[in-house]
Amino acid sequence: MAASVVEHGEDAFRKLFKFYKRRNPPPDLRHVVDFSKMVKHEKVFPTELNPAAVSDAEARRAGLRPIRDWTAFGLQGYPGFIFISNPFLPGSQQHWVRQCLKTYPQKPNVCNLDMHMAPTETQDIWGKSADTLRKTGSRVREPKTLLEKLRWVTLGYHYNWDTKSYSADHYTPFPSDLRSVSRHVAAACRFPGFNAEAGILNYYRSDSSLGIHVDESELDHTRPLLSFSFGQSAIFLLGGTQREDPPTAMYMHSGDVMVMSGHSRLLYHAVPCVVPAPKGDPLHPSLEEEGLGPGSDGLAQDHTQGEATLIQPVSEEDWAVCSRYIQTSRVNMTIRQVLGSGQAFPAMDTTDQRIDAGHTDGYHDNQVGGNVGLKRRRSDS
Repeated sequence: MAASVVEHGEDAFRKLFKFYKRRNPPPDLRHVVDFSKMVKHEKVFPTELNPAAVSDAEARRAGLRPIRDWTAFGLQGYPGFIFISNPFLPGSQQHWVRQCLKTYPQKPNVCNLDMHMAPTETQDIWGKSADTLRKTGSRVREPKTLLEKLRWVTLGYHYNWDTKSYSADHYTPFPSDLRSVSRHVAAACRFPGFNAEAGILNYYRSDSSLGIHVDESELDHTRPLLSFSFGQSAIFLLGGTQREDPPTAMYMHSGDVMVMSGHSRLLYHAVPCVVPAPKGDPLHPSLEEEGLGPGSDGLAQDHTQGEATLIQPVSEEDWAVCSRYIQTSRVNMTIRQVLGSGQAFPAMDTTDQRIDAGHTDGYHDNQVGGNVGLKRRRSDS
């Protein structure tokens, strides 16, 4: 059925986006590429990384397996696209889930709730949500917590959704742990010296989607775009340089990393739907097997043997909240280098729009989130 939908023509991407987004009847997922199963596929081929780029000790401190143990793939027709199937050490995903839910939404970082709430109301999103989310046995339907209303958070250079640009005067320190793991992943993919300067975190509920868009606001497009996924799985659509180009559908499971570089750096892409994480599949670990289930003891494993580590243990109290959240939700981090070596932001000019409305396609209108976030309508290019 999906094959009949995929055809060149007027907005072929949107046709397939709607196909996978629909709920009744549910879409046929048999043609979705699943890198975790490593089943032979005409478009998929193994990609060789650079195991010498990061030492085993450096990788371990960032919660990553040795690079020689990573499984990476490319896609025919998408030069520069690299898919890394869960390079994280068992238990280390907990750290990143906790960071996305508890640490990164803290001020001075910016989130969608700031658009319509006072700063004092969004000062402690975790603290105002945790007790309610811990009440797993409550039969009373509680109002949504702030954490459940969270749709996006920006880090480093904060993306301006109105001007579709970054600026030097809208910046807060980028998290050191996220900068480090991003640098290691980029180096393994033969992009040494990658400097993580901006991050957009997307928070997906079970009915969320992310509209068709191109990430091109960064001033340096020679540096890759990195994407980290945690929690429930999702369907990711990767298209071409035109909306008429039909996309390829693939799964993103918890722990998976995508790298978009070169030709693939400026391709249309989208997330039409969130799907349940694998359960009882011998070819892919479940959330419980990754230490992300509600029965986990909440303690990230110590792989560093006494070395300094970026991966901090997650308390049982914190994990009770995190595990409750990701049983129905997904978190995605996209990391970018905004400026190239020696580059600086141009003088502010309100008439200079780096992305037209057709390219953005309402990146955060929020389909990722439905009713909370910016209310700007999408534009059909």
